[in-house]
Amino acid sequence: MPDTNKKYATLVNNTILFAISNFSSKIVSLFIQPYLTYALESPDVLGVTRLMQSVTNLLIPVVSLGVSFAVIRFGLDKEKDKASVFMNGLATILTGFTVMVLAWPAVRLIPNAANYLVLLYLCVLASCLRTLCTQFIRARMCNRLVAVDGVLTTASLLGFYLLFLSVLDMGATGYLLALFCSDICSALFVFIAGGCARFFDLHKFDKALWREMLRYCMPMIPASISFWVINASDTFYVQAMCEGIDGRSAEAWVGLLGTGYYLPQIITFVGQFFYEAWQLSAVTEEENREAFFSKIFRVYASVLLCCAAGIIWLCRPMMHLFRADYYEAWQFVPFLVLASTITCLNNFLNSVYVVYKRSSSSLYTMLAGAVLNLVLNYLFILWLGPVGVTSASFLSLLLVFLLRARSTRSLLVIDFQAGRMLVQLGLILIEIAVLFYVDAWVLPTTLLTAVVCLLNARELLRMAKKLLGMVGGRLRKKG
Repeated sequence: MPDTNKKYATLVNNTILFAISNFSSKIVSLFIQPYLTYALESPDVLGVTRLMQSVTNLLIPVVSLGVSFAVIRFGLDKEKDKASVFMNGLATILTGFTVMVLAWPAVRLIPNAANYLVLLYLCVLASCLRTLCTQFIRARMCNRLVAVDGVLTTASLLGFYLLFLSVLDMGATGYLLALFCSDICSALFVFIAGGCARFFDLHKFDKALWREMLRYCMPMIPASISFWVINASDTFYVQAMCEGIDGRSAEAWVGLLGTGYYLPQIITFVGQFFYEAWQLSAVTEEENREAFFSKIFRVYASVLLCCAAGIIWLCRPMMHLFRADYYEAWQFVPFLVLASTITCLNNFLNSVYVVYKRSSSSLYTMLAGAVLNLVLNYLFILWLGPVGVTSASFLSLLLVFLLRARSTRSLLVIDFQAGRMLVQLGLILIEIAVLFYVDAWVLPTTLLTAVVCLLNARELLRMAKKLLGMVGGRLRKKG
């Protein structure tokens, strides 16, 4: 029993720590999106920033070769030399960036990229270096430093946004410049404060380990690109197919879509707080894994589904935070919330692949979702207009979840309580339908949200009781 409690205590402690590290940045992010609708002159300009961010997110896994996944996985292996892991990760990023520089003419062909190419390259490099340093210190369990970095990065990002957007009025260029400056400052801080310089040794580059790391992370490249396809290709579909719909330009629709991602961020934040801690426990906790994974999944799913129902309930009134011409962005929110929820559950199942070093399975499942997404984006835009891309994202990610739920059973049997999840998903889909098609939507959506929360109350209360008991036991022990 003490060992079991220790498992949960470690997970909870790490979750709280990562939540603290991310809380300030995420709170600021919730204010940044409304701020951007006022700082940038129109939805068209916001749409351009969204497109450029999507291009950056596409290039990052190509440049890094997905090495950040290998850095934390091999960095957690006690028998692996930490300096070799770090140097191999750095060598991978520099090699990938060199290739991208040589591919400059090809990168220019990406829609909208030519005007911002230098800044895009700088953003990609800074993001890769920051991720390398933060993943490396996580692998060394320097979780408090991660928390400090989260706060400082938030402060710097906000400062750079105010400087480049409000003071200098640099528009989309200022947006990208703020991202670069924030990421490079974070990378330098973590490198210095995290003592990464002690592991910077050219002689520690290990070819054998590098090959092993690349075998692990190479499948992550198409997997990451596939994830990008599902989560970001919708911006390019909207730009290509939605010009003139309802009198709006394609860039304006992209801007509204980008604004629609505002509320789903809350789901993403909850998932990120948990997953950063969970991937450490998933790898290091070896005893009775099936029961451990099953219990955590049920509680995690309960939290996510309650959050999803609540955010969908609030999405229309929350859109009044934005400038008036952005209100219609609420239509993008409901299915983006569901997509974010399923993404978090997919990440949980991906931890099974991480534990058993089955990165190829992550690739196959995500690739299937990406192919479906490319088809559905086109068909749903023709059928439903720009809003159709959100349903396409949800269904594609749902396919990934179903495939992972099946494939992980050969490695680890998790009790999903599928019937219970299906009932709650059905209730949330009814809530969405009411939101779109019923004028007096407030009361029925309130009742549906309450039902979803009640269905999860027992699971959440049980875990809360367990955690309170653990905290009480610790306090009594100290007393």
